[in-house]
Amino acid sequence: MTATFNYYELARRQEGVDSGFVYKAIPHVTLKGIANNEEPEQETLYDQPIIDRSKVRVSGPFTVEAVPAPAVKAIDDLQEGILPADDSIARSGETRRQGDWRDELLKTGIRGKGGQRIEFSRVEPFPGTRWLHAEAETKEDKPQRVFVSFGPEHAPLEQRQVELALGEVETLRPKPKMVVFAAFQFDPEAAKDIDETNWPGVMLLKAQMNADLLTEDLRKKRASNESFWLIGQPDVEIEKIAKGADKGKYRISVNGFDYYNTQTGVIESGGADKIAMWMLDADYDGRSLFPRQVFFPMAGEGDGWAKLARNLKAEIDEELIKAYWGTVSLPFEGGKHRRAAVKIIDARGIESLKLVGLE
Repeated sequence: MTATFNYYELARRQEGVDSGFVYKAIPHVTLKGIANNEEPEQETLYDQPIIDRSKVRVSGPFTVEAVPAPAVKAIDDLQEGILPADDSIARSGETRRQGDWRDELLKTGIRGKGGQRIEFSRVEPFPGTRWLHAEAETKEDKPQRVFVSFGPEHAPLEQRQVELALGEVETLRPKPKMVVFAAFQFDPEAAKDIDETNWPGVMLLKAQMNADLLTEDLRKKRASNESFWLIGQPDVEIEKIAKGADKGKYRISVNGFDYYNTQTGVIESGGADKIAMWMLDADYDGRSLFPRQVFFPMAGEGDGWAKLARNLKAEIDEELIKAYWGTVSLPFEGGKHRRAAVKIIDARGIESLKLVGLE
């Protein structure tokens, strides 16, 4: 599940990778220089960064090395009113991308757990609203009215968009049976609001959008595309340890996901057998997830942390390796923010986040 790579010396360590690397340099000898007895200039070999032998770089399916995230306008900075169609982010108004996404949603529907699927007989733009980008009708004996709010192309769907979209839904009659927030990424607070909002008669759902939707040549136009996936709600329990050496600390148990059953229309509890990985940030600051504990419940004896330790040629603590296979965290102390975050990745690769308050 992991691989090791060389670690290269940074030009300015305090600036990180952005400062570039230290490269090998060799004399650039020319006939002119020899004839004139000139000191040769140094030639930098940009394909040969100098390796720092004291460090090892580890990469795997759950670590990403990426360019800096693009800057986008905050929702509150956008001008009022409906903007003309353009290629910008979804939350600045109607975009050409949204037309493609509506077409794809009509063709493929939304994939749920165990092969279930929400299918639509129509998906159309909805005029007069800014944060509701599509009105749809489910394909079943008793069709249900559905509204869809798409997240931006290059940033997470924010909490403010959830608030504004639901505000628009409240003004509509008749009420829809379902509101779907579809995005490539979800801000943790936005995901929390969607999961915890209790609106009698209206189901709020999150759908993960396939990144292939951002690249036209990767998206094949066929009904079998898995372009939209329903995201389950993590089922997490927290306890404050009352006895023993860890008294006063906390322990979190991950029971699995709660999934929307497309046949019954209700949220049902699911087991923990399909959790590929989960991470615990014991002191979540509301902005960035910093995993303090990482678990691989589906990993075999030679996978997960065991394989990482083997690749690093490190000694293995068998008890810790077994603990990190499970769904129960190690005891931890509450940090200054008094909130923990649990990020779960299921067997499909779909991510979900749960925020837990600490007393």
